[in-house]
Amino acid sequence: MFSLAFMQNAYLAGTFIAIICGTIGVFVIARNLSFLTHTLSEIGFAGAAFGIFMGWTALTGMLIFTVVSSVIVGQMSVKQSRREASISAISALFIGLGILFLSLSNQTSSYATSILFGSVIGIAHADVIRVAVLSGIVLLVMLGLYRPLKFDSFDAIGAKVSGLWTTGISVVFLVLVAMSVSVAAQIVGSLLIFILLTLPAAAARYFVHTVSKMIGLSIAFALVGVWLGLYLSYVTNLPVSFFIASIECLFYLAALGFQRLRVGS
Repeated sequence: MFSLAFMQNAYLAGTFIAIICGTIGVFVIARNLSFLTHTLSEIGFAGAAFGIFMGWTALTGMLIFTVVSSVIVGQMSVKQSRREASISAISALFIGLGILFLSLSNQTSSYATSILFGSVIGIAHADVIRVAVLSGIVLLVMLGLYRPLKFDSFDAIGAKVSGLWTTGISVVFLVLVAMSVSVAAQIVGSLLIFILLTLPAAAARYFVHTVSKMIGLSIAFALVGVWLGLYLSYVTNLPVSFFIASIECLFYLAALGFQRLRVGS
């Protein structure tokens, strides 16, 4: 398997993706932003289609659309009362735009499928370099922002009382989420991005109770899901996103079972 260049690229890119998704996901769950990752998946699809229409790479189009939209969507959806309506309106609009751009670019339905659900074969060495650079940027910013972000995510009231610049932290974090979405789409596709950004972290919080341990376990769950998913996809010739989704769901169900046993005992 590893004698094939595209599998080497897939594993390298998948490793970077799992690390940043496992890290960002802990704070996505803590800040109750799971809805945002789902919305950004539709926006990412439109961005990828726009990039292809303009003659750019799909990743470039996704980055432009998701980074700009993440802050706007985040601010529109702050209030719980209008969150669902905002998500529905924005998702519908960007799915429509994605279909329009693909139609105008004269791409085949198979190309649309690779954008929506990911494609192992389509990952080139240049894509791995782009993913590595973006992942490095995300991780460096997260490292510098770690303490204030942790404070704001797990004790929002205390962060405001202490005078922490919570608005600026939120904006930076939303941009990091958008970059993570664009990077993760290279493996799982734009419509299944939220799997890696939510399920590993959601499962990890049932096993451990410190932020650093949650990040470590979340990254481990994401790595196992991506690595095993890529292997099973290679063996069976079935979509990698199906296996990643199934594995991460199993982790989450196991976490729920563990929590129930612990509470019962």
